[in-house]
Amino acid sequence: MIRVQNLVKSFGSFTAVNDVSFEVAPGEIFAFLGPNGAGKTTTIKMLTTLLRPTSGSIELDGLDPRVQQNEARKRFGIVFQDPSLDGDLTAWENMEIHGVLYHVAHKLRHKRIEELLRLFELWERRKDQVKKFSGGMKRRLEIARGFLHTPRILFLDEPTLGLDPQSRNQLWNHVKRVNETEKVTVFLTTHYMDEADRVAHRIGIIDHGRLVAQGTPAEIKERTGTENLEEAFLALTGTTIRDETADPAAAMRQFAKMWSGGRR
Repeated sequence: MIRVQNLVKSFGSFTAVNDVSFEVAPGEIFAFLGPNGAGKTTTIKMLTTLLRPTSGSIELDGLDPRVQQNEARKRFGIVFQDPSLDGDLTAWENMEIHGVLYHVAHKLRHKRIEELLRLFELWERRKDQVKKFSGGMKRRLEIARGFLHTPRILFLDEPTLGLDPQSRNQLWNHVKRVNETEKVTVFLTTHYMDEADRVAHRIGIIDHGRLVAQGTPAEIKERTGTENLEEAFLALTGTTIRDETADPAAAMRQFAKMWSGGRR
């Protein structure tokens, strides 16, 4: 479903993603893990057509997203780290707009919205403004919306960041249910190793732009001789605290902001 070969992304003299190759099978839940600034988000942005690779190849459901952007975008849903809901609209309205944008037929759209709002336990709040929702409810709505147009692939970039354990557990139960019933391929990033260990069929670990390990959680723990995935992760990536600004995209945004401010 996802095939990445020798993927490279450079920002000037800095190489954020360096010769990365992996495959994700149809219906698989694949966790892409790494420290801050390791290249996770840069990779996702290339997979989802937001960044163009410097070199290498990407294939999504048989399509090349570099040259078949519109067709590729129809095949996946995505939930980024930053919230993207309209707080002044209701849960139903946020879903409805998404369905219209993806050209989901009216009758099917309403049926699908109801199914997903019920599945993610939001049906009773469908008429409420999203700004009145808790953080966990907003996240569940964003992920439900990502499933609305029946994508073949769903990208989740740290979807449970800042949520309490109960909300995290509930959210992953819902995602696993849709993955199993609709055979949706899920590509996720998270800093919660227990989530990846429990949810993912296979894992890839990236560090300093290079893929340092991939396999099932059990295989990675066996390879590192560790008892849990967090210990395995630290064995592979080290214990040094990483600076978030090591992410070249974040650094470039910060530089652009400073540069534009200096010109005012």
